Amino acid sequence: MSITQEAIFVGANKQNYVSDYNPQHQTIAFGAGTVVALWRPLDKSHRGVYYTLKQHTKEVTGVKFLPHSGFLVSVGEDHIVNVWRRSGNVYDLHQSLTGHEHSVTCIAEVNQHIFVTGGADHKIIIWTYDGEQFQPGHRFEVKSSFYPLSLAVQQIVENDDYILAIGGTTNNIYIYTFQLEQTRISIDKCAELTGHEDWVKTLQFVTKSKYQDYILASGSQDRYVRLWRLKLNNSIDDTDEDPTKLTLLSNKQYKFNFGVDKRAAFSFEALIIGHDDWISGIQWHPSCKYQSENDESALQLLTSTADTALMIWEMDKESGIWVCTSRLGEMSIKGASTATGASGGFWSCLWFVDDVTNEEYVLATGKTGAIRAYKSITSEPKYFEETIGVTGAVGPITDLRWSIGGEYFMATSLDQTTRLYAPWKRDQVTTWHEIARPQIHGYDMICYDNITKTKFVSGGDEKILRVFELTESVRQHLKALGGIEIGEEDEKLPEFATLPVLGLSNKADAQVREETKNDEEEVVEEDQSGEAAQKTAIGDVNTPPTESYLQRHSLATEIEKLYGHGYEVTCCSTSPNGKLIATSCKSNNAKHAVIRVFVVDNDYQQSKQVLAGHNLTISSLKFSPDGHYLLAVSRDRQFSLWELISDSEFKLVELNAKAHSRIIWDCSWLDGGSFVTVSRDKQMKLWKIGGGSGAVDLVNSLKLDEPVTSVSVFKGEAAVTGIRIVALGLESGQICIYTIAAGGEFKLAAAFDANITPVDRIEKVAFSSRVTDKKLFLGVGSKDNSVRVYTIEESLF
Repeated sequence: MSITQEAIFVGANKQNYVSDYNPQHQTIAFGAGTVVALWRPLDKSHRGVYYTLKQHTKEVTGVKFLPHSGFLVSVGEDHIVNVWRRSGNVYDLHQSLTGHEHSVTCIAEVNQHIFVTGGADHKIIIWTYDGEQFQPGHRFEVKSSFYPLSLAVQQIVENDDYILAIGGTTNNIYIYTFQLEQTRISIDKCAELTGHEDWVKTLQFVTKSKYQDYILASGSQDRYVRLWRLKLNNSIDDTDEDPTKLTLLSNKQYKFNFGVDKRAAFSFEALIIGHDDWISGIQWHPSCKYQSENDESALQLLTSTADTALMIWEMDKESGIWVCTSRLGEMSIKGASTATGASGGFWSCLWFVDDVTNEEYVLATGKTGAIRAYKSITSEPKYFEETIGVTGAVGPITDLRWSIGGEYFMATSLDQTTRLYAPWKRDQVTTWHEIARPQIHGYDMICYDNITKTKFVSGGDEKILRVFELTESVRQHLKALGGIEIGEEDEKLPEFATLPVLGLSNKADAQVREETKNDEEEVVEEDQSGEAAQKTAIGDVNTPPTESYLQRHSLATEIEKLYGHGYEVTCCSTSPNGKLIATSCKSNNAKHAVIRVFVVDNDYQQSKQVLAGHNLTISSLKFSPDGHYLLAVSRDRQFSLWELISDSEFKLVELNAKAHSRIIWDCSWLDGGSFVTVSRDKQMKLWKIGGGSGAVDLVNSLKLDEPVTSVSVFKGEAAVTGIRIVALGLESGQICIYTIAAGGEFKLAAAFDANITPVDRIEKVAFSSRVTDKKLFLGVGSKDNSVRVYTIEESLF
């Protein structure tokens, strides 16, 4: 195939039902922006996300695999319930169901024939399968002003009787029973379980003994997990409640009848205390589906919380008390909780077993979008170690640039991070991974460019730009994983960077220690670290870093700030020799729609010359490959071309007032004398410098079917001669490859298959300058939060 999707990086949404695991096909599905991402966590190649399902128009709030079937169900803020049917290793849309009037907030599966959804429209809908299609079997409300947040369904005695538990924006759990009679459902409200002191966020049943006993676990914003035992028929204890017991630990039985001459009773079983923040997820151990009737201690429960903790609980055999046997995740930062406005640590969790190796895996989705993975140590089953998960941004991608050598790339995002992605090369296998997170900022990131192989400049949604230097730990990871050399052999880089307490700038660790040497606590910490701390910071360079490492030890060192702009920075570009940095900012007038140039060799001082001429925000800046020209395109529909006449002085060559009829989004150089511009007017135009008029002449233009939002021209040495290869990113998420012949003629070479393109506007396309195994590499950043890497075979041209 001429075009191949090599990698997808996208973060999981902050939702409690965002992910699910299919043990039959060893696949995890999770909501990522408006798409459903697929990942095979047991794949030994560690490829990461390999496919995305596109149908939702707003954020995906939940996904569930229907057991023993080929169906996957996804729900979202667009009110739609989408049903997908397995086809090979991916899924095709089977059905889009409408019934909710607002965002769907929770979902629970029963079997291959029934699932239940709850929405912000107060509605609970039970969906049934008639052999060909799913349809709404019953729709109801618990009560007015109640929003369902969690659901759990248990089928009773393998017949058509079901118990439905509903939690939401009250302290109680509402119990319903329903029976399926062909396509008709009869439902009854049976009980309200009291005891929680805040909203109930998560529920899950487990079968205790095969036919007569079940346990319901409920997690709440009150930080507690409560266990409820459901007994049926003859196993119900008819003794009265002990009136001397405290209400918190009440043993009241909630008795009710259901079906035909069936009795049931819920009773409080246990209270699990130990978390410091909201309970976000609950999972029973996968092997707990059927336990022997007397094996009470075999039950294990996993909980995830907003305090960034994962705890595994089991009952102590002697005391009967539920105790924590394993704690994973991170120690929460003092004062950072949902009560103080923090966005929460973990939002959901999963627990499954590798049937081949019997290793257990615990996974959690967090606020950074990553899915953290922990694998049990076979010799010590209660101990886990963090292993490779998946990472990705949780905000629209704003910029993407390849390294100077074209071996790896970095991307900025509105999730306030700058991320470095590079290949991991092994025998016959190459996969892409996030190797470092050089910048974790307090502002949304907007733009980025390389200065040297070890230094880069980036701009956030603030008035200043920052210059960073990569660390020794990043260099060692790049060299060990991909054979990538950065910097000179004798160039000394900071060992690693850290963000000081109450600090806003990443600093070299040695600098932080020097500044805090008089602080007794810091001195103690330094004494305890030494070489061990340095070794921890660099980590194991032979495997891609885990999420914990990326957050703590992969920062770059900030070495300079660039001031001068009056509004938020929009774009930046560095000259090929790394001596000049051109920047611009948001503007609605000519005063601020200027280009400011900083001189690297002069300690990043701003040049006295300010390049003026535009009237609105400059949307893109690009130096020519030889560094002789600087090109700017703007929202005012003009481009300006500047010629470098001295070390930092420019002369205006042309300000073209009629370049396009709409906003010009991007530009790219073909060589030192010609360039292309793309615009909202759906056109790509080719321009040549030094034509008959002595300035810039239009050579050719191409009209497409939709606005063109980004463009990149391949500048490496490919086998093809006499033509230029151009990638275009469109507003719909489509990507096209064109060639430009020596005479300026445009020719469509390929349009990407819609199944492998992003679902939203392309914010940035960028070619690597390298050709590997006769393949070109294209990096793509999209408004749908995803970063994707494609390879394009030279034979295509």
